[in-house]
Amino acid sequence: MDNDEPLEPETKDEPETKPTSQNSDETLYCEAEASVAVEKEKPARESSETDLEIEDTEKFFTTRQNELYLEACRLMSVVPVSYFLRNMEESYMNLNHHGLGPNGTKAIAIALVSNTSVVTLELADNGLMEEGILSLLEMLQENYYLQELNVSDNDLGFKGAKIISEFLQRNTSSLWNLQLSGEEPDRARIQEGKGALVWKALQTTPFTAGNNFRDESAELLCQALAANYQIKTLDLSHNQFSDKGGEYMGQMLALNVGLQSLDLSWNHFYIRGAVALCNGLRKLDLSMNGFGNEGATALGEVLRLNSSLVYLDISINDISNEGISKISKGLEFNESLKVLKLFLNPMSMDGAVLLILSIKRNPKSKMEEIDISNVLVSEQFLKILDGVCAIHPQLDVVYKAVQGLSAKKTVLLWVNPMKLIQSYADQHKITVLDFFKSLSPDGKMTMPVGNFRKAIILQDKVPLNLYQVRELVKKLSDKPDTVNFRASASTMCCWLWGQVLGTWCHS
Repeated sequence: MDNDEPLEPETKDEPETKPTSQNSDETLYCEAEASVAVEKEKPARESSETDLEIEDTEKFFTTRQNELYLEACRLMSVVPVSYFLRNMEESYMNLNHHGLGPNGTKAIAIALVSNTSVVTLELADNGLMEEGILSLLEMLQENYYLQELNVSDNDLGFKGAKIISEFLQRNTSSLWNLQLSGEEPDRARIQEGKGALVWKALQTTPFTAGNNFRDESAELLCQALAANYQIKTLDLSHNQFSDKGGEYMGQMLALNVGLQSLDLSWNHFYIRGAVALCNGLRKLDLSMNGFGNEGATALGEVLRLNSSLVYLDISINDISNEGISKISKGLEFNESLKVLKLFLNPMSMDGAVLLILSIKRNPKSKMEEIDISNVLVSEQFLKILDGVCAIHPQLDVVYKAVQGLSAKKTVLLWVNPMKLIQSYADQHKITVLDFFKSLSPDGKMTMPVGNFRKAIILQDKVPLNLYQVRELVKKLSDKPDTVNFRASASTMCCWLWGQVLGTWCHS
């Protein structure tokens, strides 16, 4: 984040124009009318505008936007943000933690009305309150270029939720990503937690209540979202929704046709709320809600019948082997879920075995990733996992470590996969890129991670174990769910340099 220095707007010898009423909020832009009057007193400048070349016109347009912002700051009695002035032509604008307040936000909103560059606007932790959010949403009714908005941790409360709800009901903007989360707690403290102690430790972890949305706010937001078809991604984590709010969300999801990803982590959902939320979504984050084994039992029943959910995060929910067994029973029938995150739940290797055997019993399972990265497993678990992957080669299970694995076996498991592939390519007089492209049915340079994992496991040219496949995926991934074979060239260069230097190159 930039360290902004106060900028004083340039003063000009012009007649001073007083706004009619600085406290009036009839429209967002009433205060900016003064600057329009000033422009009318400069006919020479206006007439010359039509004679400018295209690049000069763009520069002139940016200059006018800067002047508009400086004028808005003067009228709102706030200090201009130098970072905003410098980056008005960029697509990404990060103004998090700038202490803007309602008036500073209104000056930003006025300047963005005619802006065609900014696509993503970050305004977390700026003390917006209801006046600031109102200014932003009025701006969005005129600006059709802005698509992603982050107004997390701004203490918007019930009044802010009402303003947002009225805006969402109109379906008049281009906004598809809306973040209304709160400040995250100390992650280091979470990582230190172990097993059943994690939930109790987190109960005392200090964090703010985000935008202080409670169940009554959830009701308003859900009424609006039920008819909204433009918002695709919504983040409501770190608020204070309970099961009642979860039920409102569930009713909304039954009617909503646009929402694909919903983050409700760090709320207070238990059994009823967790179950109600699984309908209709593709991606759902319910981590850190503490619904325990009872909630896991209900989720197991939901997973048995659910056909839409692709990604489910239920990390840090105090789920033991008992709850894992119920979830596993649901997975035996589920045909849609691809990613299941169970990190930092108090489960053991026995629970991990139940999970992977449920995938083995389901020939129609699409599961690609199970995250149990706090669980220690044994060599026996690895043998069972090999058997599961023979049926479902797309599956990757992320665990903490293997207990009692000998040093010799560890070395064999971690032989550099790129070295093996390069050796095969040299023997057959092809390039490493040719090898990877042969795995793609259409010869493209990219593949979904699940398809790549399946193809690399099933091919018999260069036998690789699950460790090596995971290493390849990490090195070739340019997006969370895609591998890019163009990365293989840089990966090979990295490995070759490692050989020269006598060390591995880990990126």
